[in-house]
Amino acid sequence: STLCPQLTHLTHPDLTSMSMLWNKTFGTRPGRDKADVPLSVRSLRFLMLDPQDMEAFVNLYKEQPIRRQTVITCISTLKKNMADEDAVSCLVIGTESKDVYILDPEAFTVLTKMSLPSAPTQMDVTGQFDVEFRITVACRNGNIYVLRRESPKPKYCIELSSHPVGLVRIGKNVVVGCAQETLQGFTQKGKKLWTVCLPAPVTTMSVMDLPTRGFQAVLVGLANSEVHLYRDKNLISTIKTPDIVTSICFGRYGREDGTLIMTTKGGGLIVKILKRTAVFDDRDSAPGPPLAQSIRLNVPKKTKLYVDQTMRERENSVAMHRAFQMDLSRLRLAAARAYVKALESSLTPMSSSLSEPLRMNAVVQGLGPSFKLTLNIQNTAVCRPVMNLAISFLYDESLYSMKTAFFKIPLLVPGLNYPIDTFVECLSDKGISDIIKVRPGLASMCTRPVFLAPPNDRAGSMGLGRICLCWPQT
Repeated sequence: STLCPQLTHLTHPDLTSMSMLWNKTFGTRPGRDKADVPLSVRSLRFLMLDPQDMEAFVNLYKEQPIRRQTVITCISTLKKNMADEDAVSCLVIGTESKDVYILDPEAFTVLTKMSLPSAPTQMDVTGQFDVEFRITVACRNGNIYVLRRESPKPKYCIELSSHPVGLVRIGKNVVVGCAQETLQGFTQKGKKLWTVCLPAPVTTMSVMDLPTRGFQAVLVGLANSEVHLYRDKNLISTIKTPDIVTSICFGRYGREDGTLIMTTKGGGLIVKILKRTAVFDDRDSAPGPPLAQSIRLNVPKKTKLYVDQTMRERENSVAMHRAFQMDLSRLRLAAARAYVKALESSLTPMSSSLSEPLRMNAVVQGLGPSFKLTLNIQNTAVCRPVMNLAISFLYDESLYSMKTAFFKIPLLVPGLNYPIDTFVECLSDKGISDIIKVRPGLASMCTRPVFLAPPNDRAGSMGLGRICLCWPQT
């Protein structure tokens, strides 16, 4: 019913007569071991006929042998037995019938036939036919298969997230341009190495090989009229073109070993010759992470101690998890107790009152006996300013002398820091210290500078003490 909708309307006698015509013309039905062989064009045409036209079709073609013809989808070459440039090469052909043929260079007979799960669209061949070769094929089902010598089926399979539009081989790695505007690198066994996002869809790809310099890179033509040169995942250079490039070829042209020939969508031809003094920098010119990030770390081998430790963790996993949960619970309990203690003794620089959302921080500068006290005030509200706030300092006048002990604070905008400076002078030469309280409305803040006077030196330098912040409960 899938091949021909007319077959669904056939009655039982019609099916019987059609089966007799089929056996008379094409022989008996093939066995299950050959059931995956596709039908010929003549058989497909026979199934599309009406029942009354089938007998005439059989009488017309019953004396002619059945041939299954196909079309070529991709083509390449493979060296026969030598790797020289002028050595004899075999023709490698990919067909619509999901087969790959290797033809003899002299008699053009089929030397090897290999099958694929899908029709091939692009192909890259390396090696020699008499020694060892690899054929990397991009198929229409979105996968890449690797064929090897004396193997009629694919050896490895690379599954992609989108259909491949370009395929080249660099050394032992395979570089694939995908339809989702990415360039991906794989090993010949299918392991993914890296992925590069491209600014436009890929139109064509080619290999840039300079054996004299030992340089190999990938040329990628993009739909934004640019040609990018990649070495691994690093962007080496960018070439601007007047039109979209549809095909690229790099190699020897005349006397020049490094010639780049490009054809454009509008029918133009662009020829560029590489300078002999050109220097290729391995540094990636595209923005992104540094090159050192892609370098693999030299991870040491597993020692016996590591293996023993792993075995111990596996055997005592339940006990270790319970101990971890117990320690975590103790840590949470200690943090909760410290938080409650800070709230009860007001040892936090933040106000717990929602009406006055303030944050204060006191900084004492100086070696004594004179000190500079800087009070930083910040409104922690989201969008509500604080107005009509006054700051007063309370201290023991027999120990300290303060230049200004009262400040009227302007409007506090949320998020900004407002510093207030004042000077404190110690009047005692015995190293006695006391608390200086700061009261901004309902809140208070204390600083306790401890002065250390050297013996027999009243005018000497004073040591800077500690600072303690306190908010009273509201």
